[in-house]
Amino acid sequence: MRKKAGYIILLFLLCCHVLFAQEEFVPPPAKKIATVPFTMLTGGIIIVHATLDNYKDTLNFVLDTGSGGISIDSTTSVYLGLTKKMSDRTVRGIAGMKTVEFSYNHTLHMPGITVENLDFHINDYDILTSAYGMRIDGIIGYSFLRRYIVVIDYDQMIFEVHTPGIYKYPRGGFLLRPQFTTLPMQMVTIKDNTSVTDKFYFDSGAGLCMLLNEDLVQDSSLLKPKRKKYLTEAEGLGGKKSMELTVIKEVRLGPYKFRNVPVYMFDDEYNITSYPVLGGLIGNDVLRRFNVVLNYPEQQIYIRPNKHYLDSFDYSYTGLQMYLIDGVITITDIMDKSPAQEAGFIPGDIVIGVENNLSGNIQAYKTLLQNAGSKVKVIINRKGVLKIVYIKVKNIL
Repeated sequence: MRKKAGYIILLFLLCCHVLFAQEEFVPPPAKKIATVPFTMLTGGIIIVHATLDNYKDTLNFVLDTGSGGISIDSTTSVYLGLTKKMSDRTVRGIAGMKTVEFSYNHTLHMPGITVENLDFHINDYDILTSAYGMRIDGIIGYSFLRRYIVVIDYDQMIFEVHTPGIYKYPRGGFLLRPQFTTLPMQMVTIKDNTSVTDKFYFDSGAGLCMLLNEDLVQDSSLLKPKRKKYLTEAEGLGGKKSMELTVIKEVRLGPYKFRNVPVYMFDDEYNITSYPVLGGLIGNDVLRRFNVVLNYPEQQIYIRPNKHYLDSFDYSYTGLQMYLIDGVITITDIMDKSPAQEAGFIPGDIVIGVENNLSGNIQAYKTLLQNAGSKVKVIINRKGVLKIVYIKVKNIL
């Protein structure tokens, strides 16, 4: 009798288990709540226009999957009169690290959407403003992205904001499942002399194809022995950073392969990649070739080739660094043994025009100087004297 009773109880438990297993929580469908236009700078950098709190001034933000929070420029914070408090938190970038102040509990307004309860850390983005020739007021990163499904459409230059929930991805793409902390880390395969598969930050705020940790390059013997490298520099948190530029044979992201990809290599002295945890980052000059769904709530990223997928890469090299300083475009740095040095540029030269373009737009000038293999006319002002300098833009391919 006891055996029979015990059996009945066990059977009841098993039946209950089956019934409970059939009950599954189904989240509601994702709902589109906003469509936000953006502009794009060289390298694929996304610029979003927004306002803060009740201030009327329109601010320029970079939409950046490589940012672990949300931030505002120090000069902009002073201009707006934001209340700031020192924290014990530090931020790291390719060229430095520092303890940052915070300004708490703000509201960000973009077309069709208002995002509340945002804590901004304060950073100095003067170097980015000078490099892009556009005021960079801040960076929108994880603090915003974690709340929504964000669909970036590079064909139409818009991104859509959806509520978290069931989202039907369009056909013709591939679902990535990166590892998430505050930044997505995606497995990518790179190939040249050897083949290496490693994790890389998925970084829409980086205006390049890939940035590789020098330790990864050396430890893996990645580069072919005769692969040529070119001295250059890039901008990031902390200022300028010396790097080397080269080309590798192949980059594979999911099922998609790109051949002869320009990559930058750097000494990661501030340990932003925590090598060998990560090998570097994959930037927006690759990512812009896809329309992208950033589904942070589900820790998924969906990529689908767009009309830029077959765009040629930028193989130009000048060794010429110019920034917008006090309203004029100024040559600041010239790499040793570069085309810029051979052409006779010197630091302090003011760029008046490039080819027949006299617009004073640094983005337009940089684009004209990306014509690999060509001879480009640059009009400069050198200590009050107008000169024409011709630079032969090197093709690194």
